[in-house]
Amino acid sequence: MTAQEKSGHDPVAVGLVGCGRWGRNILRDLLSLRCRVVVVEPNPENRQLAATLGPAEIVNDISRLPPVEGIIAATPATTHAAVVEALLDRGVPIFCEKPLTTDPASAARLVNRASDRLFVMHIWRYHCGIQELAEIARSQQLGPVLALRTERTNWTSPRQDTDSIWTLVPHDLTIALAILGKIPAPRSAAVEIIADKPVSITAMLGDTPWFSLNSSTRYREKHREVRLHCEDGVAVLPSAESRYIEILRSTATPDRTPLIERRPISGESALIRELTVFVQYLRGGPPPPTDAHEGLAVVNAVAALRRLAEI
Repeated sequence: MTAQEKSGHDPVAVGLVGCGRWGRNILRDLLSLRCRVVVVEPNPENRQLAATLGPAEIVNDISRLPPVEGIIAATPATTHAAVVEALLDRGVPIFCEKPLTTDPASAARLVNRASDRLFVMHIWRYHCGIQELAEIARSQQLGPVLALRTERTNWTSPRQDTDSIWTLVPHDLTIALAILGKIPAPRSAAVEIIADKPVSITAMLGDTPWFSLNSSTRYREKHREVRLHCEDGVAVLPSAESRYIEILRSTATPDRTPLIERRPISGESALIRELTVFVQYLRGGPPPPTDAHEGLAVVNAVAALRRLAEI
């Protein structure tokens, strides 16, 4: 029986390659979805931590991964190309953490080999607040879209294999894709470099509407904000944890303050939402919308911004 023929009541066998800080969140949520998870993790400490969550099996190398119906790759970004290539011959769907790779050539190679069964975990595309902003933009509830702004800041980063641009900017680009329907063409970019490593980028993309992003690991507090500016008002997702979209309408009250609406949104985890889509796909449902071609577009856009910033 193939994964596509399985009953929705049968556990789906999923391989999880990589079980570090973020991989353990993925493992936790896959288990909550009643998947049979086999973990591949070379690090002994990470294997011990993974074991406390109760996966079906833990192995230390991809070559020892038994047959499964789908695989999630949650290894460091710079290893994605090699890890996914090592998994492709298994012929099962693969859900790869973002970014797909850290260079356009390897991303294009993966797309050419397996675009029909390779998907990318662009988590913000599954966020309820982003989906609500996308609906506001599509329906023109606040008039035509003029601009989109994203702010993504915190202090330093736990990821050491690559820099902050590859770590943070893919999120902003996929937010633009979700809300505007495309990644606008990069126009300009400026970076802050500390000890020969980029730690911040401010960039402009597109024209009408335009998109600005500010991503940095030089801010004391973690902050995530998305602002959709339209002719008749502004819609704001104040943070990743917000349970509402704040809408400020251009029509002013007598004291010249904006009319404010707080539109409730679901607080369901975006990670659970994207994993649910992948698991349902393995059970015969529709494929995740964040396919390999989208992953390649994001990698190409990050590379273009790096060129503009002369990195």
